[in-house]
Amino acid sequence: MSTELKRTYIPYKDWAEKSKQTEYTEQTPLLNPDGTLNARGWARHNVFTYDRSLVRRERLISCKEWDYYTVTDGKKQLLVSFAHVGIGGFMGLRLLDLRTGEVAADQIAIFPGKNSHLPLNRVDAPGRFSGKVGKTEFDFDTKETYRTVKYKTVHKGKQLSCDLHMDIPEGLENITTVLPFKGDDTKYFMTTKQNCMPVSGTFRFGNYTYTFSKDTSFCTLDWGKVNTPRELVWYWGSGATYLTDEKGEKHIFGFEITWAIGDESHATETCLFYDGKVHKIGAVDVEKFPKDRFMQEWKIVSEDGRFNMTMTPSFDNRSDLNLKAIARMNCHQIYGKWNGNVILDDGTKLEIKDLFAFCEYVENRW
Repeated sequence: MSTELKRTYIPYKDWAEKSKQTEYTEQTPLLNPDGTLNARGWARHNVFTYDRSLVRRERLISCKEWDYYTVTDGKKQLLVSFAHVGIGGFMGLRLLDLRTGEVAADQIAIFPGKNSHLPLNRVDAPGRFSGKVGKTEFDFDTKETYRTVKYKTVHKGKQLSCDLHMDIPEGLENITTVLPFKGDDTKYFMTTKQNCMPVSGTFRFGNYTYTFSKDTSFCTLDWGKVNTPRELVWYWGSGATYLTDEKGEKHIFGFEITWAIGDESHATETCLFYDGKVHKIGAVDVEKFPKDRFMQEWKIVSEDGRFNMTMTPSFDNRSDLNLKAIARMNCHQIYGKWNGNVILDDGTKLEIKDLFAFCEYVENRW
């Protein structure tokens, strides 16, 4: 089988009817006792109870779980990840210069077996997950009003670490979605995107230190529990910034747009964030897709007209993990400046100018 995947792209003019956008507000089991999907929709907090023991034995190999922290201040991108991918897991720490593409350090610790499973506690509730694998120590701790992420290891003979502190503003909402896949009711894609967390902290590698400040830095947590088909394509865009209103008051604004994953007839992973609250918008797409020339402008609009933004790319964080017939993850993560306007639930229009954020196109075989 070829390692090239066909592009999944729905032309702007051929968009389907606006999705139902089914919202869940009460605790709901993700799976039925027989392992089939019970929930389909979205929520402002993760209300979907995940019981790994209900996953059918023959489907366990296709289960993936992850905590994926992205921190950026517009200059550097820090990635901290912990994932389980069927037969084992890995942790990783990486600092990237978003202007030059230079990588200060890129470390991955791989470990097999059930010990790599992440805890089943809710992503947006207090909880702690810590441990040690080889030379790598980690501590992910969530409280009511903040999160801390600590990671320490030895890489290329040097000490490598990060120590991060993220604010959780009072009443902070997220977007959690459960997307099914047509034709197989044991498959699902459940993720929580916790955006707009101001973050401070340090990254250290040997004698090199980089510091993030809450005045300019935000973190997005991408949390996932999924059971997917072997071949999958997605688009994911996210960003956060401070906006100043006419009275001179600062507000935290952000957005989350994801599409092309599974059946979106019950919900889409698309919303605006303003002062911690979710403003749900309709499905989005690229009005004029840049095809293989990813450094051209991306014009992204929503079917309800509430998201109208153009990204002018400045950097392609390109990666292609190609293990031939075993697995592939082919990613163009495009960073650039976003300009345009968005509309909140009450009709307020916000003008967005030069917001530094990303949108990625990813092909997976895993």
